[in-house]
Amino acid sequence: MALQWMILAYVVAAEAAIAVLLTLPSPKAIKSRLVSLISLILQPCMFVLPFAAFQLLDIYWKSEHRLMCTGEICTASERDRYEKAIYKAQRNVILCAAACILYWCIYRICKYYKEIQSLEEVEKRYKDQ
Repeated sequence: MALQWMILAYVVAAEAAIAVLLTLPSPKAIKSRLVSLISLILQPCMFVLPFAAFQLLDIYWKSEHRLMCTGEICTASERDRYEKAIYKAQRNVILCAAACILYWCIYRICKYYKEIQSLEEVEKRYKDQ
């Protein structure tokens, strides 16, 4: 079960690194090549969204069917295990949300950069006329 969270953590780390690369100032030629490369990678990497959504549904299902340990009948170790499971679930929800939000941010940055490039080309054509 921990493998899927490790994979999602690596994906979020890679998305964060890509977002940083896209937002760093760089020469126009390098930036355009980087944006075109990342745009090509974005479509196959869209698996992150349904994967994260499935993991969120799994967390929700487990939280609905988890045994509650809030009364006096629980031992200290059971209560600690219950609280640890709650903290892990909260961490995993944040991880899933971060994966989706970072993917959307990278997509929008690439789209905005392409729109800026097309507007610059139109402006250049008008200046040449």
